[in-house]
Amino acid sequence: MPALSLPRTLIVTARSVCIGALGLVLALLLDIPAAPLTGPAIAVSIAGLAGLRVDVDARLRELCFIVLGVGIGGGFNTEATAAVLRWPLAFVALAAALYATLVICREVMARFFGFPRRDAVLASAPGHLSFVMSLAADARADVGRIAVVQSIRLLALTLAVPLVAHLMGFEIDITGFAGGNPMSLPPVVVLGMLGLGVGLVFRRLKLPAPLLLGAMAVSGGAHLGGIVEGGLPKYLLLPAFMIMGTLIGARFSGITPRALVSALGAGGCVTVVATVIAAAAAMPVAAFLGMPPAAVLAAFAPGGFETMIALGVALGGDPGFVAACHIMRLLILAVLIPFTFGRARA
Repeated sequence: MPALSLPRTLIVTARSVCIGALGLVLALLLDIPAAPLTGPAIAVSIAGLAGLRVDVDARLRELCFIVLGVGIGGGFNTEATAAVLRWPLAFVALAAALYATLVICREVMARFFGFPRRDAVLASAPGHLSFVMSLAADARADVGRIAVVQSIRLLALTLAVPLVAHLMGFEIDITGFAGGNPMSLPPVVVLGMLGLGVGLVFRRLKLPAPLLLGAMAVSGGAHLGGIVEGGLPKYLLLPAFMIMGTLIGARFSGITPRALVSALGAGGCVTVVATVIAAAAAMPVAAFLGMPPAAVLAAFAPGGFETMIALGVALGGDPGFVAACHIMRLLILAVLIPFTFGRARA
């Protein structure tokens, strides 16, 4: 009954957020890169694999995306968008990287991990998870195994991108894109409410992460127009990243350790191949555009849509560029996945 399900949902959410907060504290103590995101993701993943039910209520998830959208939009300025005319070259490199990832990972999944070729395409798809799982269900593929491999990819890339950036010598302050003096609460609330309205329109248009993009568009426009100045207060950004990390970890709720172990090799291999190819494509693009290589890597990395946008901006990337790359990634995959899937079936 709906009247009885609400308290249970709130209890699970509160428990998951508390586990995420504990992971955040431990990650800060251990000086793990991007601790507000990676710490909760690791802690909640472990809890889910241990059999504990973890999840985040949809309303809290959407509030988190709105807050992050307002924060990311604060990074828009006229200087940061000067490279817009050179972005098409980046999209060509991105498309080539995505196709190479699909083809190489498909062959690896089929030859070394025993996946049927059509299942191998879906397991190795570098993004568009809801589309991939719909195809898997319609084709009566091994949905469970594909879902576990894809969950491993999302978690591993969330951890790998900050680590690679750290090894490249970038100092990572994941809330550092708050930028300048923090805004007071009233303009943040107004931007968030306007962003919610635009996000609902985006949702009707079937855009990915509509609330994040809606808040980002409103905040970016307000900052570019000089209507507001300053970034999002860190007391809002920090819990938003913690909740996002909790969301990533909650994907492992209900997955047994045995299922994880059986798919760990395949998931790890997909992640390594996708990261290497993304890095190979990102480095020359970063040099050409004059952007931080780690930020372009986050823009090209086939991780979670919202997560990679936030990480890319935190690493010094132009918010418009990072978001455009991930939107283009989904559009390109909407063509490439059916194409390679159809060839595999044939």
